[in-house]
Amino acid sequence: MGKGVSNKNVFASKVGAVLAAAGSAVGLGNIWRFPTETGTNGGAAFILIYILFMLLLAMPIMVAEFAIGRHGGHDVTHAFEKMSGGRRAWRWMGLLPVVCGFLVLSYYAVVAGWALYYTYEAFIDGFSGKTPEMFTADFVTFSSDSFKPVFWMVIVIAMTCGIVALGVRRGIERGAKIMMPLLFLFILVLVGCSISLPGASKGLTFLFKPDFSKVTSSVILSAMGQAFFSLSVGLGCLCTYACYFRKDIDLMKDGFSVASIDTLVALLSGLIIFPAVYSISGLQPDAGPSLVFITLPNVFQQVFGNIPWLAYLFSLIFYLLLVMAALTSSVSMLEMSAAYFHANLRIPRPLAAVLVSVVCVLLGTFCSWSFGDWKDVTFFGMGFFDFFDFLVAKLIMPIGGFLMCVFLGWVVDEKVLHAEITNHGTINSPFYPVYRFIIRYFAPICIFLIFANELGLFDLLPKG
Repeated sequence: MGKGVSNKNVFASKVGAVLAAAGSAVGLGNIWRFPTETGTNGGAAFILIYILFMLLLAMPIMVAEFAIGRHGGHDVTHAFEKMSGGRRAWRWMGLLPVVCGFLVLSYYAVVAGWALYYTYEAFIDGFSGKTPEMFTADFVTFSSDSFKPVFWMVIVIAMTCGIVALGVRRGIERGAKIMMPLLFLFILVLVGCSISLPGASKGLTFLFKPDFSKVTSSVILSAMGQAFFSLSVGLGCLCTYACYFRKDIDLMKDGFSVASIDTLVALLSGLIIFPAVYSISGLQPDAGPSLVFITLPNVFQQVFGNIPWLAYLFSLIFYLLLVMAALTSSVSMLEMSAAYFHANLRIPRPLAAVLVSVVCVLLGTFCSWSFGDWKDVTFFGMGFFDFFDFLVAKLIMPIGGFLMCVFLGWVVDEKVLHAEITNHGTINSPFYPVYRFIIRYFAPICIFLIFANELGLFDLLPKG
């Protein structure tokens, strides 16, 4: 246990640690971004490539974050310096999670607020009797409003703040133990309903029957990017959580568990969405982000139109699922920044959580207004929301992941890395040589390709 870390600031159990880390990874990206990417990139072939890169790219980098965080022990700002053998030049890397916490939560909470509003609409049966045109108009009107989206965003941040303020064990770990099982329960109920729909077999074929003729360089690099972003590697949130890991956590084994949970949630989300979408003629699986807030409410009403109570229940559970997934991730985002102020400035944890929340509400308001009153306020041609998303998804995450690989593969003493992965020789790790090769060579090259592709610097093959 690192210096300065008390028992109350360490996860009480392995299960709690795994669920908290999985909750950090599982979020709107699994239920929103994954189906969108899968629909846009052709279905089953994309999924197979995504799983491959999850194993070969995202999970190894996640384990790297675990190793750095647990070795640091106290907080992530000192972890890089400590693991490098006291090289202060790497200490600045510890500030990455602090900056990312503010940026990500600010725009993420806006979308989470949309999900919470749609949960409320589902609860009051606000979807009943609406036409497809009405769903589109309602979303545009709501998202561009000056007050309503901000109100729901503030509620999301307030709930997140309450969980973080309670601390590692009473807040983060207990919250994960409650929310993650509920999330899976909601998913399984929705999957059962979706795959029983007429025409669901077309959705299952789309998901599980690969058509490799659709594979292009763009599809491959998109699958790599989704695997990378799905686990939120490169931001430092997993590194922050690892500071609270006990010394008996098997980083490789439990890292595989986290990656498996994350991938399973994504696949189950596909089983919810695509059979439902294919059950209505004329709808396409590549509807993009509007899939969740425009297409799906329409789907629920059309599919279950003859059974109103089932349409009501399906809609309510789905948006509750979205909110639950958003909260498990937003907690880790707030924790990244709050942990810095708590550990380094000796600010009480509740106050640190409140201070970060206030700043995120302010920035989040700007992001929300970028869909309405401030849509003409731009940075490099992007509104606040898109600019923050661009900074995080296309710059900070790949650069952060790349630097973590360089740090662990080329800067850290190999004996230190081996000791962390094997728990100082107490567990057998036959894949360690493969892991070290991936971190030193394979992962950095892949991240560079993702980075270059996202910025549109090249195309390896015709997009076909």
